[in-house]
Amino acid sequence: MRSMIPWASAFRLRQYMKASLWIVPLIGLVLGVALAEGAISVDGSGWPPDGWRYSASTASGVLSSVVGAMVALLGFVVTIGVLVIQQATGTLSPRYMRLWYRDRLQKTVLATFTGTFAFAYSLLRSIEADSVPDLGVTMAGLAVAVSLVLLLVYLNRFTHNLRPVAIADIVGRMGETVFVRGAAVIRGATAREAPEATGGPVVLVRSPRGGAIQAYNAAGLLAVASRHDCVLVVPHVIGDFVPPGGVLVEVHGSGGSPPDPERVAGLVALGAERTVEQDPAFALRILVDIAIRALSPAVNDPSTAVQVLNHVESFLHTVGRSPLPGRYVLAGDDGRPRLALLGRDWEDYLQLAVSEIRHYGASSVQVCRRLKALLEGLLDTLPASRLPAVRAELDLLRDSVERTFIDPGHRALASTADSQGIGGRYRPAGPAR
Repeated sequence: MRSMIPWASAFRLRQYMKASLWIVPLIGLVLGVALAEGAISVDGSGWPPDGWRYSASTASGVLSSVVGAMVALLGFVVTIGVLVIQQATGTLSPRYMRLWYRDRLQKTVLATFTGTFAFAYSLLRSIEADSVPDLGVTMAGLAVAVSLVLLLVYLNRFTHNLRPVAIADIVGRMGETVFVRGAAVIRGATAREAPEATGGPVVLVRSPRGGAIQAYNAAGLLAVASRHDCVLVVPHVIGDFVPPGGVLVEVHGSGGSPPDPERVAGLVALGAERTVEQDPAFALRILVDIAIRALSPAVNDPSTAVQVLNHVESFLHTVGRSPLPGRYVLAGDDGRPRLALLGRDWEDYLQLAVSEIRHYGASSVQVCRRLKALLEGLLDTLPASRLPAVRAELDLLRDSVERTFIDPGHRALASTADSQGIGGRYRPAGPAR
């Protein structure tokens, strides 16, 4: 039976739940109350042993302390969250916040604190002069110990992961994973290359609302095209902004009744901003943002930009070794082309990766040297079809260095490839290969 919720709405709901900081803690709150009720029931059965029994005053004091401690720890974690936001927007990239909201450890810590709070608070009401929830008091103490351990792990993780290079490593690996997964899906779904249906579109599916394309349901679009004997063409890459009323999908060559536009639009998810789920270029965008923020006059930290370029280079090597036709045609079960999707080609990824860093880092010797080492490394390892674009970027880098460094000695220094920016193995400058 067809789901009553459109795929795009379900996708946006999943995105909201992943980014929400209150849903998992709320679940912890409910579980805390439920565990408290269970602990009270077990106490009524004559368990635990005598050695675990407490007086009413002791139990009340312990549980009251637990409640206060959990409230204080929640405030502490919220304070750390505010500091992270300030750090990310000031020295990193505001786009990184979309990934930070999803951190599972942070949600686990918040859920543990709220659950322990609810557990201890629920036990307080059951304390009487002749009735004490002994098992619950012991469990509350263990929950506090677990909370403290999680807090230490949380502090250790974010103390280390707030460094720009650590974030660049996380984002870079995430982008590579999404790219490899997406490439595998496309290869598995594509039966063969084929041109789209000839003639103009018979139906233009327009966007009901403005927003950036976050993802699309390729399997759903393919099924709709096969059912209506037509070809669907998505004239945008993931990440493009589509204004209200803009063309979202083109329907070509319908052999019968055209598909319902609302049904087709429901297979393309729009949102206020891009997301990394099907958009590895968004991860690359974050890496570049961190690098150019480090190169701004207010920060002036070219060494951070050089470190980020290490992860940009890793990403480019992954992308450069994969087929990037720029346009994918997916076939239905009958082998006929049914869905045409636009994708980024090698030039798009390469330009995104180096053009802005080259522009803002043109006056930095180590950025220029690191960029040249990056591009020459691509020349050494990538297939021949990728090399013209790399050589073009090397020419642009050489022109930028010549315009910026007037003194011949400084120009020669900036023109030398160095994988560390400054301090790596010296390699004499030479003509672009």
